[in-house]
Amino acid sequence: MAKKVSKKEALAYHAEGRPGKIEVIPTKKHSSQRELSLAYSPGVAEPCIQIDKKKDDVYKYTAKGNLVAVISNGTAVLGLGNIGPEASKPVMEGKGLLFKIFADIDVFDIEVDATDVDKFVETVKAISPT
Repeated sequence: MAKKVSKKEALAYHAEGRPGKIEVIPTKKHSSQRELSLAYSPGVAEPCIQIDKKKDDVYKYTAKGNLVAVISNGTAVLGLGNIGPEASKPVMEGKGLLFKIFADIDVFDIEVDATDVDKFVETVKAISPT
């Protein structure tokens, strides 16, 4: 059986080094001016134009195919109940960490300040192109 986790140990784990449990890191070379020009402007225009012509190419030229959102408004968090969006963030980051280490799926954790179900759903639908 696993040893009980103390409050002090849990808080230290989350605060140690760079706070939180997840980060975004580049997948392309980015050390030269040329590489930065390819990554952003002017090079980024070409995949944008291609995606505009053929929407499914978004999966060819972006991270969309390996990216999910873990979204919460913090109203029903694990055994914690309604703790709000900010307090739910560590749980959402933890879910993101599990997706990454067990399935190599990249995650954006998104906390929404909306308790009205229709507003929450509207927000999620609005960001779904991500």
